[in-house]
Amino acid sequence: MSALSHDAARTTDSQEASPQEASLPVAKTPEPSSAGLMARLGRWWDRDRMHTAAELRALYAARLTDTGANRTAKEWCAQYIAADGKGRRALLTQLVEAGASLEPRGDQGLHLFRRLNAQTGNLQLMVDLRADMLRWHNQIAGLIVLERELEALLSNWFDVGMLELKPITWDSPASLLEKLIQFEAVHEIRSWEELKHRVADNRRCYAFFHPRMSDVPLIFVEVAFAHQMADNVQVLLDPQTPAESLSKARWAIFYSISNTQPGLRGISFGNFLLKRVIEELLRETPRLKFFATLSPIPGFADWLKKQDSQVLQALLHHRTETETHTPSQAGARWAAKLQEAAVGNTPELVQNAALKLAAHYLTTLKNGRPIDPVARFHLGNGARMERVNWAADRSAKGLEQSCSLMVNYLYDLGELDQNLVQLAAGKPNLGRNLKRLL
Repeated sequence: MSALSHDAARTTDSQEASPQEASLPVAKTPEPSSAGLMARLGRWWDRDRMHTAAELRALYAARLTDTGANRTAKEWCAQYIAADGKGRRALLTQLVEAGASLEPRGDQGLHLFRRLNAQTGNLQLMVDLRADMLRWHNQIAGLIVLERELEALLSNWFDVGMLELKPITWDSPASLLEKLIQFEAVHEIRSWEELKHRVADNRRCYAFFHPRMSDVPLIFVEVAFAHQMADNVQVLLDPQTPAESLSKARWAIFYSISNTQPGLRGISFGNFLLKRVIEELLRETPRLKFFATLSPIPGFADWLKKQDSQVLQALLHHRTETETHTPSQAGARWAAKLQEAAVGNTPELVQNAALKLAAHYLTTLKNGRPIDPVARFHLGNGARMERVNWAADRSAKGLEQSCSLMVNYLYDLGELDQNLVQLAAGKPNLGRNLKRLL
């Protein structure tokens, strides 16, 4: 297999002197004046020194036109960009501690991030800041408050209406195709042949960009076409599968959606993200009638392993064979059984149990939202949960995360608003295939 990417060549500005140059007498550099030296030392000190609590509090509380606070903001951002992980953690800790004493807090956290963004014009830094906050929020007391304030701002700055949608093809720049390989988070791209299949003429791949981060794809959306709703991702991913005729295709299947920025995790980009893609698909291929996903269920196996025999008996309406042995491990035994059955001959009883358990997991809500992150995304974009598919992903990842199960979410443009109303009421809209499992 060919390498999918190459290390960038490293260059340096410094060069060794030639023997001829080394033998020449070196002219003495005039000694700098005391004033010039002190000025340079002052700039170095300002760049590297840790700011006082009072200076950092001003980032929250001072007017956005305050010269001193704005200078501190620039210095703090420059330090943050240059720092390693330990240094960044220390800088964030000081920033949190400085804001902790502000009462009432009000919107002063938002004020802070607006100042940092205004003084640097570096939106990528704001995204990276949140990525670090998510990484360290359990290690720095009070950081979660600051992270949620930044999340609120990023949700506004990255509303889907502000993003640009661009197609990705085999003729796209190599750097962009390499990013698709790098950031593919659902189904790994293992060869150039697989990559070419993903962006072929009978497929569609799109990327969303923010105008202020024009060279950074934020989300990749990969689409296949079919004559019916897909139920097996290996068939979709196999480059040897015969190409579907676009003139006969009536279904568009979203089989991979990848977020490239950890700092934007959990940000919905506004409702109806896929509605933008659907509208573009209809413009290109007006004969399309139906739009659905073939999505993973990443939290299913972990959830199942935590269930005891009493819970499983209530869900499946029969005794589990593990009940008389170690009831607390019943879920783990069922997960292992489903993983084994998915790659062999599956008894109907086991398959039906798998579908029923997955349906229960997918429809379980916490604080009014699905506990499964992919379900949370699609239902939050107005989709209907349509069907659960057995042995739909037999890859190592699919078996480990979801015991081979996948789910279709159906996007009906006429139902999106009503589906969101039902979700807000704690009753997500379900297709008939799912309803009969519950």
